[in-house]
Amino acid sequence: MPALSRRRLNALGRMAAEVSYSAADAVGFPTVFASRYGDAGRSLDMLAGLVRAEPVSPTAFGLSVQNAIGAMISLVREDRANMLALAGGASSAAAGIVEAVSLLTDGAPEVLLVHYDAPLPQDYAVFHDEAPASYAWAWRMALSPQPGVKGLSLRRQASAPEAEGRPGAPTAHALPFGLALLRSAILPQHRECLWRDGASWTLQAHD
Repeated sequence: MPALSRRRLNALGRMAAEVSYSAADAVGFPTVFASRYGDAGRSLDMLAGLVRAEPVSPTAFGLSVQNAIGAMISLVREDRANMLALAGGASSAAAGIVEAVSLLTDGAPEVLLVHYDAPLPQDYAVFHDEAPASYAWAWRMALSPQPGVKGLSLRRQASAPEAEGRPGAPTAHALPFGLALLRSAILPQHRECLWRDGASWTLQAHD
């Protein structure tokens, strides 16, 4: 990404751009940007400025919306393919997978899923419900071309509200959900049932 464009992004945006660019030829097919909070830091800074009766910067506002990071990356790469941004609560990474698979079943040959997040600003740290971490990853996805090719499937199962706290329940907060889901995808020994938002999510390998 050219330096002039890169400077418009903060640390979160640069992380998302870094992993997007790591898929160097991932241009011309849909991209899904999934983030629980998006650029919450920038948004909350603007709200604090409004409290102080300061004017809102149009540039800051434009870069604070949920699809701003993905839009900036798409514009710089001159990528005119479908791009969307979503926030799905604590299980935003899983929501991104569901959206990506939906695009694949609609006929997209491949989909690039970019998931990124950062901790809320310090004044809002009380709302953290998982280990705070700044991270980003990109996953280039395609449907299995034929039977017998190994792949992954994602399963969601509703659970009772008290299930997450019951003895013996899977650990929910050792890693942020997005990192735990990625670990389950790339390390078979760590595939586990991940509990979020009253449901369990499981990534399973299959033939």
